[in-house]
Amino acid sequence: MKYDLVLLHAPSVFDFRKNTLLAGPISDVVPSSPVFEMYPIGLTSIAEYLERHGMRVKIINIANRMLMDGNFDVEKKLKKLRTRATGIDLHWLPHAHGSIELAKIVKKLHPDTPVILGGLSATYYHKELIEYPFIDFIMRGDSTEKLMLLLINSLKKGTPQLGGIPNLTWKKDGKPTYNSLSHVPDSLDEFDIPGYRYTIKSVFKYKNFLDPLPYKGWLQYPNTAILTAKGCTQGCLICGGSKQSYKDNCNRKVLAKRSPEKLVEDILFIQRFSRAPIFILHDIRQNGKDYVDEFFERLGKIKLKNELVFELFQYANEEFFEKIEKVIPKYSIELTLETHDEKIRRYNGKFNCTNAKVIETLQSALKHSCKKIDIFFMVGIPHQDYQNALSNVDFCEKIHIACGQDLRLSYFVAPLAPFLDPASPAFENPEKYGYKKFCHSIEDHRKAITQPSWKYMLSFETDYMSRNDIVNSTYESAKKLNAFKLKYGLVDQKTYDEVHEKILKSLEYIKKIDEIIILPESEKEQQLALLSKEMEEVNKYSICGKHELKWEVKKHYANIFSLTSIGIELLIDDIFLNIKQRFNAYSKWMTEASKNRT
Repeated sequence: MKYDLVLLHAPSVFDFRKNTLLAGPISDVVPSSPVFEMYPIGLTSIAEYLERHGMRVKIINIANRMLMDGNFDVEKKLKKLRTRATGIDLHWLPHAHGSIELAKIVKKLHPDTPVILGGLSATYYHKELIEYPFIDFIMRGDSTEKLMLLLINSLKKGTPQLGGIPNLTWKKDGKPTYNSLSHVPDSLDEFDIPGYRYTIKSVFKYKNFLDPLPYKGWLQYPNTAILTAKGCTQGCLICGGSKQSYKDNCNRKVLAKRSPEKLVEDILFIQRFSRAPIFILHDIRQNGKDYVDEFFERLGKIKLKNELVFELFQYANEEFFEKIEKVIPKYSIELTLETHDEKIRRYNGKFNCTNAKVIETLQSALKHSCKKIDIFFMVGIPHQDYQNALSNVDFCEKIHIACGQDLRLSYFVAPLAPFLDPASPAFENPEKYGYKKFCHSIEDHRKAITQPSWKYMLSFETDYMSRNDIVNSTYESAKKLNAFKLKYGLVDQKTYDEVHEKILKSLEYIKKIDEIIILPESEKEQQLALLSKEMEEVNKYSICGKHELKWEVKKHYANIFSLTSIGIELLIDDIFLNIKQRFNAYSKWMTEASKNRT
């Protein structure tokens, strides 16, 4: 075998290049496109951990390869693979169609190669997924690096012993078997998350830099991130990564932390190859005051070259920003308010404070040299009605005036789409929290994501808003927000015109698809095909400017000599590691042989 494991990332809808879809704004506020080509960072940590233990692992971002090249032949690429096992992520539910279709293709091409699925959504739906004949294993939980090593080592033996591998769902004599979900580490320090060392090394080792690219445009705008923890301390009703969701889905009862020492090591390594902003994933304050203080203390001892971007889950006082300003030359913050309504925020769990406290947080950040602040609002949350959604823009204006019309403030609105997160409180108890679910099983979601308009992809309605209301209030909010941004000079006339035009076109297409959807099947397909090319542009940043979410950086990468030296250095380390492991294995074999002769 050329590889021990090949990790694949699928597009949301596998045949997106043929299907006509008005994805709308479902991906406007994330780095990837509606194809959701950005793979979860867990793929890199799994790859790095296995390679550290002498295995050969390759990541292929199938979604991105398809997106970058309209003629990219998936089956031709996969047919050449010689691997002991294939892993496919099903972390985010929008991949329900693509991941399953990709698994089907892999099994068709390589019927004797085991197919493994993993991720939060795969964990939730593991009992359904194992019923598919082309899926052999589901690795459950949020930290599966060690478990994947156990599984691949077991497969290498030819007579795998699978009953002792925690978190594994598998087939025994054709019948589903569910091992206990008992592997839940409370520290992330043993792993490289994200595995940037692996990613850079793999480019040199496997002589292909296109396969592991995280998303389209990464080479032009290489966002990087470091992970502070797995799990969460918050109880947001609509989040599949909330405290209760992690407990129910992954058996995680406490945070798994990455130490401040490791975070700084990660930052220092990223600085060697990138000058782009580094996103600090999750609010670092959920790890406690001592953790935050140690992190800032360690940052103060290094020469920090990159901008850091912090997430805030709750109100932050001036002291917090004073600490940041003292040790970080350039930083920004992101906060998802979701709504202007204090009561709804309190009910939903995110930014549970008064609006006065929200504004105070923003004023403190601006006062203490914050470079950029992104503020996100959402349509489709519990107890929100149509007018309440539109009023978010009024609150944007209130914030803007209270903060002296500071141009460092950026505002965004996006729908809760396309699906409710599995394992979230709202998904588990929809009636209790004001939702009506249209999708329950993995098959329901597979069918929904292939619908021609994001209106029909929506897996829910609320007590206060129908699908129509959610769609229309999203676009009306976007129009209102776009006008607000022009009024205060947050966008120029050209950007305003582009966004306004896309919103109007989107509404036209929504109406056209509504009319087509009721036609006989053959006529429906024909009419949708005619719309296909027209809708491509509308799917790209349909309710905000394409540059609004970007941080301005003069130079994204370190120089070519630095990049090359990192690659060579990592390759040499890899060679020496493999020599050491082979020598240890040979020594062990010689010792056992000597004992047998005796």
